[in-house]
Amino acid sequence: MPPAGSSHLLQLLLYALAGLGGGLLALRTGIPAAPLAGALLGAALVSLSGRLEAASWPPGTRTALEIAIGTVIGTSLTAPALLELQRLWKPALLITLTLVLTGIVVGLWCGRLLGIDPVVALLGAAPGGISGMSLVGAEFGVGAAVAALHAVRLITVLVVLPLVVKLLPRT
Repeated sequence: MPPAGSSHLLQLLLYALAGLGGGLLALRTGIPAAPLAGALLGAALVSLSGRLEAASWPPGTRTALEIAIGTVIGTSLTAPALLELQRLWKPALLITLTLVLTGIVVGLWCGRLLGIDPVVALLGAAPGGISGMSLVGAEFGVGAAVAALHAVRLITVLVVLPLVVKLLPRT
């Protein structure tokens, strides 16, 4: 029987391989954010199978992932993107305020109406991405629930919005 440490590392490797496999398979679908959605589903399927214990990542893993995610997002803020923002600042402000306020209202409403933890409801209804909001949720001890809500939202948006965009008349 392998020592507990190597068994734990093997378990994390299996989760990582499931995420990698799911991400690579999803790339073949052509859906937006396919690697993220596929990796999420791949790792989730392994986790939900019950064949492995819940993943317990080493200390500092979350911090490293937050740095990596922040870096990826930060690299998209280029000079051309900032030039576009000069032209689009009004819609950016309107969209941001509307989404944040709507998220707060929907979160509070769901918390009361459906009787779920208000922190889960607020973070689950927040307009942020699954990775960022799940990490924020984890800091409040509700990361898995927030990730589940955002996963449903993300998958729905990735399926529905491309269809809507295809139906829009082009100018």
